[in-house]
Amino acid sequence: MKSIENNFDHPEVNELLKKHFIELRSVSPKGSTHVLDIPGLKVSSIKFWSLWENEKLIGCGALKFLDENHGEFKSIRIVDEFRKNGFGIKIIDHLINEAKKLNIRKISVETGSGNFFSPARKLFESYGFKTCEPFAHYKKDPNSCYFSIDIAK
Repeated sequence: MKSIENNFDHPEVNELLKKHFIELRSVSPKGSTHVLDIPGLKVSSIKFWSLWENEKLIGCGALKFLDENHGEFKSIRIVDEFRKNGFGIKIIDHLINEAKKLNIRKISVETGSGNFFSPARKLFESYGFKTCEPFAHYKKDPNSCYFSIDIAK
């Protein structure tokens, strides 16, 4: 699997991110939607990668720097045809490897609490993420779940 950094303008990547934004907005109550649009992912505190296998887009993910040792996963998305085939773990592996290169020691993630987000919660829990209190700018919200993992090992 190969990764490409910041290729927002690639038509397939652009389409996947737009779909991700629209879909997450549609399933999250107003005030509880934390999905970033493409301009939101282009800020300097975020690194973004798309992942490819045999010239096919598998998915994408981003790492937001919260402080020098703490990062947050954003916009993890698998192309529909590759869902439920272990690619979510591969994207998390890639993002954690990149985070380690950048001396990040802890990763946190926010996801929804509704049924739509159940696969995401199961993915993070299966990887070893533990539930945690809200972090960074997040507040307690019945529509959100918060997870973190120590990657300093």
